[in-house]
Amino acid sequence: MLDQGTAPPATGDDQSSPRPTAGLGARLMRRKPVERLVAEGGQGEGGSLRRSLGMWQLTMISIGATLGTGIFVVLGEAVPKAGPAVVVSFILAGLTALFSALSYAELAGTIPVSGSSYSYAYATLGEIIAWVCGWCLILEYGVSVAAVAVGWGEYLNELLDGTIGVTIPAALSNPPGEGGGWFNLPALLVVLLCMAFLLGGAKESARANTIMVGVKIVALLLFCAVAFMGIRAGNYKPFMPLGLGGVSAAGASLFFSYIGFDAASTAGEEAKDPKKDLPKAIMLSLLIVTAIYVLVAAVAVGAMPWGDFEGSEAALAGIMKDVTGQSFWAVLLAAGAVIAIASVVLTVLYGQTRILFAMSRDGLVPKTFSKVHEKTGVPRANTVIVSVFCGLLAAAVPLGELANATSIGTLFAFALVNVAVIVLFFTRPDMKRSFKVPLSGIRVPLGSRRIPLAPVFPAIGFGFCVYMMLNLPGITWQWFGGWMAVGLVIYFLYGKSRSRLALEETQVTLEK
Repeated sequence: MLDQGTAPPATGDDQSSPRPTAGLGARLMRRKPVERLVAEGGQGEGGSLRRSLGMWQLTMISIGATLGTGIFVVLGEAVPKAGPAVVVSFILAGLTALFSALSYAELAGTIPVSGSSYSYAYATLGEIIAWVCGWCLILEYGVSVAAVAVGWGEYLNELLDGTIGVTIPAALSNPPGEGGGWFNLPALLVVLLCMAFLLGGAKESARANTIMVGVKIVALLLFCAVAFMGIRAGNYKPFMPLGLGGVSAAGASLFFSYIGFDAASTAGEEAKDPKKDLPKAIMLSLLIVTAIYVLVAAVAVGAMPWGDFEGSEAALAGIMKDVTGQSFWAVLLAAGAVIAIASVVLTVLYGQTRILFAMSRDGLVPKTFSKVHEKTGVPRANTVIVSVFCGLLAAAVPLGELANATSIGTLFAFALVNVAVIVLFFTRPDMKRSFKVPLSGIRVPLGSRRIPLAPVFPAIGFGFCVYMMLNLPGITWQWFGGWMAVGLVIYFLYGKSRSRLALEETQVTLEK
């Protein structure tokens, strides 16, 4: 079984033994066989990751990494772009995520490893593409942790104000340049708190996350029940004041809120039965999260005029206060948001460390990131380095720029996953898959023959991702281009020569 670390014999181009390659292009496009990726699952420097997560825990990791951010934090920035039609923006972002989620589900069941889309690209598209994908994931996850942590301080102040009448001074609760802030201390603290949970082990972290997910679902349903009483039909008019462009722009920024199933796929080497459970967890979590997002957004824009959302990063708490006229409900929601956002930080931070773990094992980043603590089964140094970096980033960078940077990194990685499914369909058609993207391989008549239909949904998913990327602002593309340039420099100066495949090919050449 693939999920148990064994694999069928490799055939064709996917031989497990390294072969020397001649040209630069061939070296850059060398692939790591699927069988080898699976066989190395869990192995790190000095220890191994532990398989301790079941389907329910994987689903909670996926929901934990998704549910909360787009509603509790980014809603205040998305509504001014789309108006009441932000509901459509959530559906558009969710639909885009759905097509990509189908591709993730197929690859997560076929290649159940920690590297997520980085590993999928390494097996199908080649090393240089895998590096670019991994570099995007570092942007996606690392910046996502920081972006979410920035919003955490807003709700923490709401909670403190409603309970003890004290708030953290603006200078220490806002990022530099926003509202008189110069260092966002709460953002740093929540990241360090989640780091402490992660250092305890994957099973312990998953247990804490499950509790937090339950709390935030209850908090959001409570918001819907209370805010429903404040809905005014006039708040939905005009429904699309900024046109389809506004809806698309909001959807592109909200896509940042749908990276949860990607986080679940990074748990492939710590899942008990990843081949069976990962596809189920990915699809189930996406359906639950999208339904809750749309419901909460519809109630929120009905209860408060869309123009009032401008500049509000704790919009839901404000709505609860306005509707009831009492601070109790707003305080209760703020408490739920504090827990909810911490859950997102915890699970996304987890995903970031596991991606770097996989890249380190392949030699593309330093070995420090793949060292596993023997007692806890956790990449300890990796977790500390990533947490401190993300915490400092959260404390020093404004939320809006962070959210857009995360969206473009997410969309780019998702686009590559869709391409990987298509490539694997043609290069390894006979590989056993525990989940298949619908309609893939169905034979359709063509003249006197019946030919297999290429994966249609991944192609649609790729198109959606490109469309959403094109709706992001130019400054985001400039940041993305700069990030990619830095990544390529690092690859050619470090990763290209230290890659395990490169070293093995060199050894084979010397032996000859």
